[in-house]
Amino acid sequence: MKRIFLASCMALSFMACSSDEKSTMVINGEIKGLKKGTVYLQKLQDTLLVPVDSVSLDGISTFSLSSDLESPEIYYLSLGDDKDKRIEFFGDQGEITITTKLDKFVLSAEIKGQRNQQLLGQYTEMMKKYQDKNLDLIKADFESKNDSLKRDSILKISNNLLKSRYLYTANFAVKNADAEIAPYLALTQLYNANIALLDTVNNSLSKEVKASKYGKELEKFIADIKSKE
Repeated sequence: MKRIFLASCMALSFMACSSDEKSTMVINGEIKGLKKGTVYLQKLQDTLLVPVDSVSLDGISTFSLSSDLESPEIYYLSLGDDKDKRIEFFGDQGEITITTKLDKFVLSAEIKGQRNQQLLGQYTEMMKKYQDKNLDLIKADFESKNDSLKRDSILKISNNLLKSRYLYTANFAVKNADAEIAPYLALTQLYNANIALLDTVNNSLSKEVKASKYGKELEKFIADIKSKE
């Protein structure tokens, strides 16, 4: 009986450790060129950016941070209080590696994460192309010198570009409906889009993603919109 009791305790202890491990995110990284400073791991909580872990570095450029999480969500790696030194990434269970340079903290960041982070990287690359096209339109509008015909044409192209971006985002979310990035993109990129697009994304989500932080927020967001119609 004593052996059975000890075996049961060991099994329960192993299960508890496994559960803790599954809910823990560890960020290992390096800030090349950093001699001294404090690195913060932050996330949004009720619209406020709050620290969840930090480490002070003195003479070394490598760091390790961690956080428990209920479901994958966006986190930020910050250096001190400088808003220009804040790297956004999709936090997830397991290990994430972030390497960057002190002088180009955000632009030189290389992030090796889980699936949601990989998908965020793909999406961000495509959005850069949309941003470049939009900048070209802004430049063309500025150079139109109040030519009404040119400005109308530019406005039409701009509206079509916006629709294209919305459709791309919705299709990307639906294609990856089993990942938490799907409701996140709907909340952050489609909040001004037609409610039909939001419904399409929401209805495509897997059961697990619907139960995630962003899945619940998207459900509530859509319900709030419909209650005001």
